[in-house]
Amino acid sequence: MSFLDFKKDQKIDEKKNSVTDKRVYLDYAATTPTDPSVFEVMRPYFIEEGGNASSIHQFGQAAAKAVVEARQRVADFLNCEPREVIFNSGATEGNNTIIKGFGRSRKIAAKLGAKPHLIVSEIEHECVFAAAKFLQEIGEAEVTFAPVNREGIVELTEIQKAVKPNTVLISLMYANNEIGTIQPVAEVGAWLKEINATRSAKIYFHTDAVQAANYLPCDAQKLGVDFLTLSGHKFYGPKGAGVLFIRSGAGVFDKFMHGGEQEFHWRAGTHNTPGIVGLGAAIARLKNNQAEVKEIKRLREKLIDGVQHKITEAFLNGAREPRLPNNVNFRFTGVEGEAILFSLDMAGIAISTGSACAAKSLEPSHVLLAMGLKPLEAHSSVRFSLGRFTTEAEIERVLEVLPEIIERLRNISGNLKGAGSIERGELPKDFGC
Repeated sequence: MSFLDFKKDQKIDEKKNSVTDKRVYLDYAATTPTDPSVFEVMRPYFIEEGGNASSIHQFGQAAAKAVVEARQRVADFLNCEPREVIFNSGATEGNNTIIKGFGRSRKIAAKLGAKPHLIVSEIEHECVFAAAKFLQEIGEAEVTFAPVNREGIVELTEIQKAVKPNTVLISLMYANNEIGTIQPVAEVGAWLKEINATRSAKIYFHTDAVQAANYLPCDAQKLGVDFLTLSGHKFYGPKGAGVLFIRSGAGVFDKFMHGGEQEFHWRAGTHNTPGIVGLGAAIARLKNNQAEVKEIKRLREKLIDGVQHKITEAFLNGAREPRLPNNVNFRFTGVEGEAILFSLDMAGIAISTGSACAAKSLEPSHVLLAMGLKPLEAHSSVRFSLGRFTTEAEIERVLEVLPEIIERLRNISGNLKGAGSIERGELPKDFGC
């Protein structure tokens, strides 16, 4: 059954205000379903207008025109020039392009007379974090991982302390994918504008805005960024379509994709015309979603308040504000997060234990560890992420089911407080199982 079929067939009992088929999707931070109106815009470019956008015949030019129109929609959203919008496969590609492009550039290293130095926050998405780690491990760049406070926010002073004469790039995500905390991107951008006026080697600024696009202004000028990455499937567009904003004059790094001359020579490869068209349609819709965002935040507050009222020792990970309107990340003492996830899934409720890109890893979240949580606490955490189709009845369904699940799992795992394994931050073998 598709997501839309499931939502369409879902029965709401108006008297009880409950979801009778008990299927609830609360993993919008992992992906959003493609909006039906977006899919309808994409449909012709799979078949009727299936030409290559680089071809000069009429089929190709029809596709090229659609790409141009989508590029303008993205440029309007980012308040930038169309030539600064580079289409790609998604934010993982865009983030790797920037991080590795700066870290592995011999041209930059030669100009500096030293290895490039990158500053990356400790709570970046895995694709930024792993790319920076890779550069560090192979010895091609210096990397400083800027710490966060207990609320999961990077403070400007930590960035300032990390700057060196050979610093060439700072990468700070706009909003965290696991805990939803909003980072001071505009503040860092304003500070960089001041100090770059006094430096011989400019420090460039990148932000991963994947989670922010749905909910926060993404004006590249106001944010003060040189590079910004987006993925269409995070705002009801298609998977496999993304954007890398490259400010004019900031293209000093090595490009990632070689081949054809597409995307102003920055990203070779045949255009994913249906995906690009869908991304453009989805991003245009974000201009008028304030009422939707307000309702999502109301439901988020209902979920947070309800969990804290009904369940003892339930702790919100990360600051309640500033936080994305759709994000709720809780840790439950004495229960393993995977056990909560599987139990909720059996009840028809979909959540996650963190980033979807790291869902198969048994390692504790690097984001939660960076905040100062112990491995046990990190393993006791789960993420609920709301979206456009979330209803009040669904939130009430979660609040009905979750307390019973937590109580059952705590009874199974027993009284873990005071155990030696917990004092060492290790996981008991039967923890939450």
